[in-house]
Amino acid sequence: MPRFLILVATLVMSCATPASATDADPLVAAILGETPLIDDLRTLTDEIGGRPDGSDANAAAVEWALERFREAGVTARKEAFRMPMRWLERSASAQVRGDVHFSARVAAMPYSTPTATGGLTVALVDAGKGTPAEIEGLGARAKGAFLLVETPMLEDIPGLFREYMDAAATEARAIEVGVAGVVYVGSRPRNVLYRQIAALGTDNTRPMLVMERSNGMRALRLLRQGKKLELHVEVDLDTGPAYESHNVVAEIPGRELPNEFVVIGAHLDSWGLGTGALDNGCNVALVIDIARQMQRLGLRPRRTIRFALFNGEEHGLHGSWGYVITHADELDDTVMASSYDIGSGRITGFFTGGRAELLDAVERALEPVRGLGPFHNIDIPIVGTDNFDFMMEGVGNLVANQESANYGPNYHAGTDTFDKVDQHQLRLNAAIAAAVTYNFAEMEVDWKRQTRAEIEDLVESTDLGAQMRTFHMFDAWEKGERGRKD
Repeated sequence: MPRFLILVATLVMSCATPASATDADPLVAAILGETPLIDDLRTLTDEIGGRPDGSDANAAAVEWALERFREAGVTARKEAFRMPMRWLERSASAQVRGDVHFSARVAAMPYSTPTATGGLTVALVDAGKGTPAEIEGLGARAKGAFLLVETPMLEDIPGLFREYMDAAATEARAIEVGVAGVVYVGSRPRNVLYRQIAALGTDNTRPMLVMERSNGMRALRLLRQGKKLELHVEVDLDTGPAYESHNVVAEIPGRELPNEFVVIGAHLDSWGLGTGALDNGCNVALVIDIARQMQRLGLRPRRTIRFALFNGEEHGLHGSWGYVITHADELDDTVMASSYDIGSGRITGFFTGGRAELLDAVERALEPVRGLGPFHNIDIPIVGTDNFDFMMEGVGNLVANQESANYGPNYHAGTDTFDKVDQHQLRLNAAIAAAVTYNFAEMEVDWKRQTRAEIEDLVESTDLGAQMRTFHMFDAWEKGERGRKD
């Protein structure tokens, strides 16, 4: 064990009171030692690379994950689910024309539409920050034009959520007024390109692009100086109808309550500009390593622990939605489902999904790793990762809350690579996740699955409904297509 981690393990164990000693303690100690955690992450990111669902790399990642579980002696399987359509970018390019000419690097936003052969050339207009009022103020100039939207530089996770919310309002109003498409000035430093899913998802009907920041701001300055500009865009996509994708699900059976379940999950897919290290390869490796060390130590918790690597998360959380459909008859007996999806920043606590009864349980589960705190748990619902469909099915759910670290600037970007991961903190996060997961599988439970009426109350009494609208998920809930039925 490296000296750094020996000191950490000593601190963690010394900060847990004798009354808190559980079988989670040897598990925590094992994960803080020498394990294949970092080697797994390097292989997944450097050798397989970016893993958009529907790609050959994604299929390779599924087989790789199965093999990693099986090599550890943990039973694992593929579970099929349906993706609504295939969307992969082959190429995207743009040229600013008119009073000034220059080329600009662009990336198509997921669920952008392609352009016809030869591309599309239309007027480029300044849409300011893209607020509905600014778009309304363009009048007839917006119809049939590309809107160029200025975005603030992204610095942290709260800024990322604001970016999503702003884009949802921008795109809805832009389509109403008949634009040809929307182009966002990139919010990342050093002209880094990234992908951010079009707000309307598969219902989108326009080309949607992100332009490198320096040339996007150049075009805005020219427009604001009165120059007349056009944008020529060529977007070539590999698209297709609904298809079958796969989650990877492994499990360690419970010794007393094998038909009750605790789920720990991370998503296996990523976008392909980078290699998906922070989002979300590091947490895939974390989930695999927890299963590996439990099996190596011969630990058998009271309840069955499921280790789920979800696919299709980036396309609209389809893999975890597929899981709750496949396992519908087990949801009453699913005690807790957790999601780890914010890179390698320090875990500072957990979001408990508007389920106040989980707060005390999380505190108890964290006891063996109290020395890695302080922890502050927040009882609000979160939309945007694989806890969502568990929450909407009434299952107790947790999302690890993490320090922003370098997650925001590298989110969905070409810079999301192995070297951005804080390897020491990732191992500490794995210890925290292991303690929480194992202790939920051991503890007495005083909560149960919520009814549809209780979930409806959560939607109405919090900002959950607004979050669902931002991520284009509210209609499916309201129609009864997604979430717990009456």
